[in-house]
Amino acid sequence: MKITVQSRFVIAFLAMVLLVISPARAEETSTYEIAVVPQLPPLTTHKAWAPFVERIEQATGLKLKLKIYDRIPEFEVDTFAGKPDFAFMNPYHAVMAKKSQGYIPLVRDGANLLKGIVVVATHGPIKKIEDLNGKEIAFPAPNAYAASLYVRARLSETFNLKFTPRYLETHTDVYRHVVLGEVMAGGAVNTTLARESDDIRTQLSILYETPPSAPHPFSAHPRVPQAARDAVKSAIIQLGSDPANAELLKAVQMKEPVGADYTRDYQPLEKLGLEKFVVPSK
Repeated sequence: MKITVQSRFVIAFLAMVLLVISPARAEETSTYEIAVVPQLPPLTTHKAWAPFVERIEQATGLKLKLKIYDRIPEFEVDTFAGKPDFAFMNPYHAVMAKKSQGYIPLVRDGANLLKGIVVVATHGPIKKIEDLNGKEIAFPAPNAYAASLYVRARLSETFNLKFTPRYLETHTDVYRHVVLGEVMAGGAVNTTLARESDDIRTQLSILYETPPSAPHPFSAHPRVPQAARDAVKSAIIQLGSDPANAELLKAVQMKEPVGADYTRDYQPLEKLGLEKFVVPSK
């Protein structure tokens, strides 16, 4: 079949159009990965976050994929390498992820500040902070901010205590080890203790609390297009305007979602000197 000059022109034009629209179409069909720091067991984390991610998908039209981890160090390796597009991370993760990849905090809870806590058995032998000198203390992971980094720093530098850290995997593990008497005390945070059952909470007493700080931010890698970042941020904040979403947001620790700002909320943590307590993730 003979191709005319006019046909050649039409074919070339169509090819040029396809080249122009393909990148935009690829962007529209991109799947963005959301990573969640594993404070709780994987099944509990998935149960809380899967419905939340589905609502954000519905509100934004974006394709989102939830990534669940077994251990905090696994989350850290991926996040500090820039693998997740979005990540729910602890406040000091926000500092380290900002330095390593430029992650941008988008949203955080505006209802509750984050406090590190030291818990002991309610009817156990530990009655005051000095009783922990020379004891073994459980922590969910070396670099869990308020539950481990900040608590260890305060115990070491403010109270001059000598202790042996025992790293488990989740906050839930810490609470149960203390209840069972396998350790004398454990580091955790106020928000995860509040989510435990009455049976567990009544067997634990808070021996010490750290000064408060801004809670975990939901952050985005800078490669995520501005339009997508804005859409996700707006969708999360909009969920907070409807009381019907209270349980959904409570489950993901953003009871009252508000805009997050690195300079205001997380840059002050750079002055705490916690880098000496950071353990490189493997």
